[in-house]
Amino acid sequence: MIAALRLGGAIDEAGKWIGKSLVVVQTGDQLDRGDDEPQILDLFARLKSEAQAAGGAVHVLNGNHEVMNVQADFRYVTPDGFHDFSAGHPDALHAQLAAGVASEQRGRTAAFLPGGEIARRLAVQPIAIQVGGNVFVHGGILEQHVRYGLARINQETSAWMAGAPSAPAPTSVSNQRAPIWVRDYSDGTPAADRCGELTRVLSALSAQRMVVGHTVQKEGINSACDARVWRIDVGLSRFYGGKPSVLEIRADQVRALTDADAPAHH
Repeated sequence: MIAALRLGGAIDEAGKWIGKSLVVVQTGDQLDRGDDEPQILDLFARLKSEAQAAGGAVHVLNGNHEVMNVQADFRYVTPDGFHDFSAGHPDALHAQLAAGVASEQRGRTAAFLPGGEIARRLAVQPIAIQVGGNVFVHGGILEQHVRYGLARINQETSAWMAGAPSAPAPTSVSNQRAPIWVRDYSDGTPAADRCGELTRVLSALSAQRMVVGHTVQKEGINSACDARVWRIDVGLSRFYGGKPSVLEIRADQVRALTDADAPAHH
């Protein structure tokens, strides 16, 4: 992650923000299939305030793995991922709810259940965001999501994550056609009707392109549907072993940056 942020010109070797007015968007899945999750969350939080102070911005989205963790679905958590949250100090209600799970999972359960310490931090992260003519989402935005309202999906997810620990996730984010789960634009070459829907979605949002993650692109960052969608998931977690790569958007110039573009070490 640090290598990707350096590649995009956001941070220096010491991890400080040097991006000035740069806008960074992370499309979700900061969690699972790898270690050092608290450090990842903390670094993004720090960069968010550093970027803001410098006239830039850091937007971090929630992906399906953030939602799964708030649902206490820990299928993809590493042993380190349980250990890292074992020393928390949950309130009585969250501690009581976590008491029913395996001892090594209690800390993470208490932290991630709705209203828990980490769930409240995730609650400020949107599901979808639009920056100028660019729409960012973890999976994909369909016409049904536009009709329902992206702001409404963001708000419902946020309220659930920050709310009562026993509350179920809203359908708008938990069903298999939710914006965090859709692979219509990211899996292989999308069929013509999928590209047609994408075109209509972008038109409705007055946007030029959509940027999505969720589906690992073995050949690296690429576009589809006449460059109306950019697929940026290169499998960065240790599980996949992908090489750092970022999508750079300057006005209408869009290109993938890879190792070859990395700043020299001093």
